Amino acid sequence: MKKDLGKIHIYTGNGKGKSTAGLGLAIRALGHNLKVGIIYFDKGGDIYNERKILDELKEKHPEKLIYQAFGTQRMVEGKGFRFENLAEDLTEADKALATAGEWFQQDFDLIILDELNTTVKTGLLKIKNILSVIKAKPEKLELALTGRYCPAELLDVADLVTEMTEVKHYAHNGIMARPGIDY
Repeated sequence: MKKDLGKIHIYTGNGKGKSTAGLGLAIRALGHNLKVGIIYFDKGGDIYNERKILDELKEKHPEKLIYQAFGTQRMVEGKGFRFENLAEDLTEADKALATAGEWFQQDFDLIILDELNTTVKTGLLKIKNILSVIKAKPEKLELALTGRYCPAELLDVADLVTEMTEVKHYAHNGIMARPGIDY
């Protein structure tokens, strides 16, 4: 199985389900006894409750699952998300990308860089810095990148690209992001 690893996946588009696809891939890989790392870009704070389940999995399989979240908490209860970048947001994005480079030197089978795609559009990271890290990916490391607005340069290096397309979304009817469903 491990000899077949080494592809780059991208989950992008304006539809819902990109991070969810990454998590599904992580669960499948863990089920095959692969070592999984997840780095969350720009998802600081404690509102992302999938991490509670990841903590349980990590407790049972500490040698097979590692994750780390970077960023400040952008969700303001009852008000939605804050979109402007603070200096701390930029620092956190740099730390997350550096951590990805460090993890590439370890024995992971799969690393998911959640919301990495979005960081260029939002001004958190420069594409040249991302490409520099991606090019250092070990040959047998499976890598998944999620997030909207995937830069063409990342699409070019990918082996698999899935674009989530929004057909209809309840947010357009005034329904705010819901805990347990949307975050």
